[in-house]
Amino acid sequence: MQDSFIELLKLLLPEIIVDYFELTSYKKGEEILHLYLKEINSIPKEYRQAKLSSKGFFDEITVQDFPIRGHQVYLHITRRRWLNEDTGKVVFRDWNLVADGTRVTQEFASFLKEINRF
Repeated sequence: MQDSFIELLKLLLPEIIVDYFELTSYKKGEEILHLYLKEINSIPKEYRQAKLSSKGFFDEITVQDFPIRGHQVYLHITRRRWLNEDTGKVVFRDWNLVADGTRVTQEFASFLKEINRF
């Protein structure tokens, strides 16, 4: 992606999404924006010394994020998994993208919690 496009995405999406996922497609309706994101094939830091091979993806999850210009935003996230060839176990990044008990990003949940105080 072009650097300017990435900088724009960082203003619209959680930075962790921009750093570790690629935007594969989107659908824009009258009031809803769906963004489809797939985790890039970069080995997690904690497994850099292990021999890993990409073994596909987990099922897609959908989380709601901050609205953008009057559109509800839904992130369709597909996470990657790897096989640790030394242990035979499947490994993956320990993402903390979804706030506990909700289907919204943690940033959005914190925002809603904060504005609810007033």
